[in-house]
Amino acid sequence: MSSEQTTPTPELVDPRGPRFGAAITSVVLALAIILGPGWGLPLLILQTVAFAAGALLGLSYQPYSWLYRRTLRPRLASPTELEDARPPRFAQAVGLVFALVALAGVLVSLPTLFYLAAGLALVAAALNAVFNYCLGCELYLLGKRLGTRPARTVANG
Repeated sequence: MSSEQTTPTPELVDPRGPRFGAAITSVVLALAIILGPGWGLPLLILQTVAFAAGALLGLSYQPYSWLYRRTLRPRLASPTELEDARPPRFAQAVGLVFALVALAGVLVSLPTLFYLAAGLALVAAALNAVFNYCLGCELYLLGKRLGTRPARTVANG
């Protein structure tokens, strides 16, 4: 038996899928904010479930990703490159946290918390949808860089 440890190959995704999902997320969150904590609650719950599926189960279980794969992907040329699914999955987790905070704002009758948390999630989704800048992905990569700093050596004195 070999004692070598193999690292699992990360899941790869078409980068256009998460951007498509961010566009839908932007619309859902914008409508939830426009409708407010009362009428917008069902949309916020829908978005929270979508974030939870992407963060906890993986991007292939995220409903907007499924919609992209079934409707748009077959009509497009193959992507020129694939990307690691871990950063967008982390972005889904960040979105989930903000959605849960917005839900908490509704539950404890703090509409300002609802608007602030949903608004921040909307800004992040819109950045991805419009400018292809995934804020959650960048946070993931920053965390990886900070977590893998080289060991310091002590110089002899």
